[in-house]
Amino acid sequence: MRLRKTKRVPFRSPGELDAMAAAGAVVGQALVAVRDAAKVGVSTLELDEVAESVIRGAGAVPSFKGYHGFTGSICSSVNDVVVHGIPSSTVVLAEGDLVSIDCGAILDGWHGDSAWTFGVGELSQADQDLSDATRLSMEAGIAAMVDRARLTDISYAIETGTRKAEKTFGRGFGIVDGYGGHGIGREMHLDPFLPNEGDPGHGPLLVIGSTLAIEPMLTLGTTETTELPDGWTVVTDDGSRAAHWEHTVAVTADGPRILTQRPA
Repeated sequence: MRLRKTKRVPFRSPGELDAMAAAGAVVGQALVAVRDAAKVGVSTLELDEVAESVIRGAGAVPSFKGYHGFTGSICSSVNDVVVHGIPSSTVVLAEGDLVSIDCGAILDGWHGDSAWTFGVGELSQADQDLSDATRLSMEAGIAAMVDRARLTDISYAIETGTRKAEKTFGRGFGIVDGYGGHGIGREMHLDPFLPNEGDPGHGPLLVIGSTLAIEPMLTLGTTETTELPDGWTVVTDDGSRAAHWEHTVAVTADGPRILTQRPA
């Protein structure tokens, strides 16, 4: 009898991880530039132009632009938009808006993918708690990316991080159904799909060099969403606000390595 070999999350060499980190650094630079430009009265299309300028100026190519027909270099998701918001001249930022920016870049054939949520001006306490909870959930998932872990160990860590955040902030958060992280490397989206909740101990094995994009999406209400007729924009069904944080991460002998670092 032949023993079945355990499936592994795809892995990269140290040099390939460095190449992915170079692509990720471009993404980090673009995100910081977009946040700096996100002021009252600025459109999400203008933010998109900022991101594309940074990416191309670094000798990279936007991952998102043209991807299955997507028109932007970023996904710009405002307030009740969870993910995949299309940059537009008609979406103009206002005081107190909660903005999630997802950005990707290709450099020398390798992809970086990262997202973060921030406020325009001063956020309400609920919105700030939501963004912080989503970040903490992502960080919990990152901490679980260790050698010999199973894929759903990360899912469980994200879910557990969310429930811990509920106790910390004294409010409930919805973990958006049907969306999650993914493998990444020479393509932006690779198997395996990474759920943002679930029991530990299942799925492919993580090994040194395995790479994943970890990206929880939380809401202040429902877990249910609807895709708008544009075929991209995903909104919460109850109109509650949403947040989205993401990093591309690798497993190393020294622990998780974030490949999409942002400049200070």
